[in-house]
Amino acid sequence: MPLRLDPITRKKLRRFRSLRRGYWSFLVLAGLVVFACVAELFVSQRALVVRHEGRWFFPTYGGILPGRTFGLDYDWETDYRDLRTRLGADPAAAARGDFVLLPFVPYGPIENCYPDQFFKPRAPDLARRHFLGTDTQNRDILARLVYGFRHALIFAAWFVAGVYGLGVLLGCAMGYYGGVFDLLVQRVIEIWSNIPFLYLVIIVAALVKPGLGWLVAINVAFGWMHLTYYMRTETYKEKARDYAAAARVLGAGDARIILRHILPNTAATLVTFIPFTVAGAIGSLTALDFLGFGLPVPTPSWGELLSQGTKNLTLAPWIVLSAFSAMTLVLILVTFVGEAVREAFDPKKFTLYR
Repeated sequence: MPLRLDPITRKKLRRFRSLRRGYWSFLVLAGLVVFACVAELFVSQRALVVRHEGRWFFPTYGGILPGRTFGLDYDWETDYRDLRTRLGADPAAAARGDFVLLPFVPYGPIENCYPDQFFKPRAPDLARRHFLGTDTQNRDILARLVYGFRHALIFAAWFVAGVYGLGVLLGCAMGYYGGVFDLLVQRVIEIWSNIPFLYLVIIVAALVKPGLGWLVAINVAFGWMHLTYYMRTETYKEKARDYAAAARVLGAGDARIILRHILPNTAATLVTFIPFTVAGAIGSLTALDFLGFGLPVPTPSWGELLSQGTKNLTLAPWIVLSAFSAMTLVLILVTFVGEAVREAFDPKKFTLYR
């Protein structure tokens, strides 16, 4: 059954498409998100396709294949770049039609690209497909940027879900019920908002190994309060409308009035906050990684690359330039999308109230 939108929503979407800067930024950002979801097809140390002695292998999504699978003399995961070199130099393999198809960037985000050499940053090398060079641990910077972007997207998605789930729930309850419950939650928010966020992160990092789940939980714990106050105000205003009173007279319960009537009338404005919440989440994760309280080593992250770059600004300027450019580009795209969404969904332009 096709999705049917009401006339006001269609007008808002047409308005969004007419804002060219925000619309094209959305398309570019959507393309980057899709690219990050299938990054293994373009950036990975595992081969896309291997044909060996008449058998076909697809290591990218097929799991770890030890070297002995292809007649090599070791049991750990196959070095597919080395395998391609060996098959290319073997006339018998060429006669059998054996080959190795590698991704465009044949390096992983945590792989030591020079295992027999000293750790040092190396400048971009197109011949070896290090398009942005390597970091101080001999890891490909482009690979770490791509997979760091994926981690940032995952973090932002969970952060938005947690903030909106908690903020909308409590805000609607505060505005709808009011009274003692409203006052009690407001006092809790006032106390909780005065707890230093960074100190709590440091304490948690000292007690446990901070993973993605811990970071999401901590950031959500401190990020839901502004949305709660907004939803409290909107719910308090909307519950006084005639449609809410009519639903109450017809016997609708509190949950139905909130979920089926009040919340949909505030959803359009809530959408305008999502891009800016995503930008804030990416910036927060990058800052924590930069300070050393973010994702555990050696997880690829933009903040860790920025930290490396600032420490080696003279020796390897390509590190900080790559990370800073990637983060700036994504945040600019998200901001442009947010501005377009805010203008397109402006309730002053499209409203049924007079």
